[in-house]
Amino acid sequence: MNSDLTRPTAMLDVYSGVVLPKWIDYNGHMNLAYYVLAFDYATDVFLDYLGLTERFRATHDSSTFAAEIHVSYARELQVGDAFRISTQLIDYDEKRIHYFHRMNHLGEGWAAAGNELMSLHMDMSARKVAPMHPDIQANLAELMSDHAALPVPPEVGRAMGIPGGRGSG
Repeated sequence: MNSDLTRPTAMLDVYSGVVLPKWIDYNGHMNLAYYVLAFDYATDVFLDYLGLTERFRATHDSSTFAAEIHVSYARELQVGDAFRISTQLIDYDEKRIHYFHRMNHLGEGWAAAGNELMSLHMDMSARKVAPMHPDIQANLAELMSDHAALPVPPEVGRAMGIPGGRGSG
């Protein structure tokens, strides 16, 4: 795989950062848009790890698009808090990648948020979903063999609704 990251035996540590003052909202904690931004930075590193680098995308006229994301918030981050984002491959097929990011407070280790994503592989010349290059599929297979024994995070596949409410079906 094209990465400086070592072969994982657990979730991949892909990104770390610090909550900036401009990321703080009127409630005095990190605004939800900046959680998504930090998770998006982690996605870029994860895709690079898989070999879907900027150069590869340009050479093969391909990319990925987010089809769906779910963000769950567990605990507030405040200005100056350092965090780390780890990533787990949940599943994949020739056209889709299902993965999960976990954001933890760097110093204390507690979970701040989670981000479940479904990405679609795109043929950019046709702007249609298309199979991934065999090298990328091989990288996904290798990572899946490493991550298959990891427990699926409890946030994965969670539905939103009020128990007994209109949307609980």
